[in-house]
Amino acid sequence: MINKKIGFIGSGNMAYSLIGGLTSTGVEGRNIWVSDPSTEKTTELAANFSVNISKNNIDLVKTVDVVILAVKPQQLAIVCSEIATETINNGPLIISIAAGVLSHNIELWLNPDENADNTPALVRCMPNTPALVQSGATALYANQCVTEQQKTLAESILRSAGLTLWLDNESDMDAVTALSGSGPAYIFLILEALEKAGIKLGLDQKTAHLLAIQTAFGASKMALESTDSPETLRNKVTSPGGTTEKAIGILQDGELEQLIFKALEGAKERSIELSQVLGK
Repeated sequence: MINKKIGFIGSGNMAYSLIGGLTSTGVEGRNIWVSDPSTEKTTELAANFSVNISKNNIDLVKTVDVVILAVKPQQLAIVCSEIATETINNGPLIISIAAGVLSHNIELWLNPDENADNTPALVRCMPNTPALVQSGATALYANQCVTEQQKTLAESILRSAGLTLWLDNESDMDAVTALSGSGPAYIFLILEALEKAGIKLGLDQKTAHLLAIQTAFGASKMALESTDSPETLRNKVTSPGGTTEKAIGILQDGELEQLIFKALEGAKERSIELSQVLGK
C-alpha cells in the first residue's frame, strides 16, 4: 500500500489513468493532489476520485512527497523553473512522464545553480497509451539521487497502470520510445490492415473488425502467459503446407521483419532529435 502524498502537475489522459489506477489499488483520493489551469479536468477528477485540487503548482510541491510532472514536454521547462525553489527546499521525489525530455535538462531546470547538493531525486519514465486501460508498458530510469526506497515507490505508482521495468542507461529510452512508446500505433495499423483485408475477402465490416481485434488480443495473451518465444509460438501454429505457412511465406518474402526494424530505427532517430530540441 502506498502511504505517501502524491501530487500531479497536469491532468491529462495519462495523469487520469494513473490516478484511476492508484485509487483502484487502494490509494485514497485524499492522499492525491492535482494542479492544472483546466478547472473542467480537475473538477472531473475531484468528482470521480475525491482527489484534492491544489490552487497552484508551488502549493502542491510544498504539500506532497512525490511530484509527477504530467504536462506536455514543451511546457516542462516553465513548470520546472516555477517549482525549482520549493523542490530544493522540500526534496520530493520527482517523476517525469513527459516524453522526450532528458533527465539532465529536468535537473538543470529544477536546479539552475547546478549545486550538486540540490540535485533532485528524479525518475524519468516512458509510459504508453494502453496505460489508459491499466495495460500499459512503462520503462523507468532513475538518476543517482534516487534511493532504493524511492525506486520502489516510483515503481508502485507506475505499476498501477500496467507493466514496469527499469533501464540502467537513459539512452535506452529512445529505443523504448520506438518499441513500446510508439508501438500501439503499429498494432493499430496492423489491425486496420487485417480488417480491410477481411472485408476485401468478403466479410462484412463488423465481422472483420471483431475477428481482427480478438485475434490480436488472443495472440498477445498467449505470448504473455507462455514461456515460449514468439518464434516458437509461431512455429507451433504453422503447419507444413497449410494456410498459415502460405501467408507467413508471403509476409517474409515482403521482408516484413526488415521493414519493422527500419520503422523502429526511424522512430528511435526521431526520438533522439526531439530530445535535443526539447532540451533547448
